[in-house]
Amino acid sequence: MKNSRTLVAMVGFAFVIATGAMVGSTANAANPTVGLGSAASFSVLAGTPSITNTGPTTIDRDVGIYPAASVIGFPPGIVGGTIHAGDVPQAKADLTVAYLDAAGRPVTANHAALGGLTLVGGVYNSGGATLDLTGTLTLDGANDPNSVWIFQATSDLITASTSSVVFIRGGSPCNVFWQVTSSASLGSGSTFVGTILALTSITLNNGVTVQGRALARNGDVTLINDTFITSTCNAAPAVVSQTRPPSTPVPSASPTSVPAPVATSTPAPTAAPVAAAALTAAPRPAAIAGAQNLPSTSTGDPANPLMILGVALTGVGILLLRRPIRHL
Repeated sequence: MKNSRTLVAMVGFAFVIATGAMVGSTANAANPTVGLGSAASFSVLAGTPSITNTGPTTIDRDVGIYPAASVIGFPPGIVGGTIHAGDVPQAKADLTVAYLDAAGRPVTANHAALGGLTLVGGVYNSGGATLDLTGTLTLDGANDPNSVWIFQATSDLITASTSSVVFIRGGSPCNVFWQVTSSASLGSGSTFVGTILALTSITLNNGVTVQGRALARNGDVTLINDTFITSTCNAAPAVVSQTRPPSTPVPSASPTSVPAPVATSTPAPTAAPVAAAALTAAPRPAAIAGAQNLPSTSTGDPANPLMILGVALTGVGILLLRRPIRHL
């Protein structure tokens, strides 16, 4: 009798472990990403009066402003995509939808000072204060590549010089969002991760690296010798449209009227532009790893070890309970 009670207790304990692990996994997966629509192809987006750059800022995707049309400082700034001046109403409308979505998410916890914290995916609100980052904020992906972090700044967002945001156990800059009710200012030499959705303006001081986007609904965006790495977030169609002119070798399909062997060799030239495009895209992932200094980016198996242990113990306990217990 005593043995059977022990087995029942063991099965119950294992069941609690498995259930808790599954509930934790479900809660983490229940936070969907924020859809950006057509705004996803932009590294920088502003409202009015202008986008102003000083120095050799490097931006790998599109730059746009609406309803104003003033974009200043390119060159010397370099834009890998297209500059849109006053012609992107749809992108601004999609930005508004994304902003309202992020602002309306239910809050996981309140944090105004982010420096030194390690946070798993969730929604974090500044609680009416300035959202401040001094030092390092660590985002823990918990081996779930779909982890999403949403930060709600009920006032402004300010990061200190040389501050940084890093990942451990996976995570993606594409799933980090900063909804700012006022304006955002990133300190010089800082490394920032995610998409800023600001109601008013965004200012990047000297030498900031952003793995993500700076999207301002109503105000301006100011840049100084900064670097944007946005290509990891799948807004690839913009790059494809930029690279598409090389596909004009399609006329080479007409020479297929010549001997059939020539037709088989013609695809080779068309592969060359694709290879060239791949070479231009290849350096960017290297820059991403270097700029962010990630302590760990392992995504591993999403299965929770606790859940596996709990299920295994439950199974063993049930098997033992089904066997007749002999009392000596």
